[in-house]
Amino acid sequence: MTPDEIVQQLTSSYAVLIFSKSDCCMSVVVKHLIFSLGVGPKVVELDEHVNGSGIQDVLCQFSGTNQPIPAVFIGGEFIGGVDSLITYHLDNKLVPHLKEARALWL
Repeated sequence: MTPDEIVQQLTSSYAVLIFSKSDCCMSVVVKHLIFSLGVGPKVVELDEHVNGSGIQDVLCQFSGTNQPIPAVFIGGEFIGGVDSLITYHLDNKLVPHLKEARALWL
């Protein structure tokens, strides 16, 4: 499977998907926010994945930056990184989107 196919398969298989790196403090913030809302995301630690660097290259295309980590997908839609996710949450859009994606029921 190519890195692009891996990203496509994962984003279509999980309501909430986080591409992360285990040593990235911004990844910790994203995971903490999602978990604190009662959501159990699929987390892919790129520094521990055999195709991590290739997946990161694919994520650069989504984010338009050289630093695409963390990368959050909800309901197959690319949300962005930590800044986008926090803004999304502060704008009261995150919880409704999680409910729409069936990642959150309350």
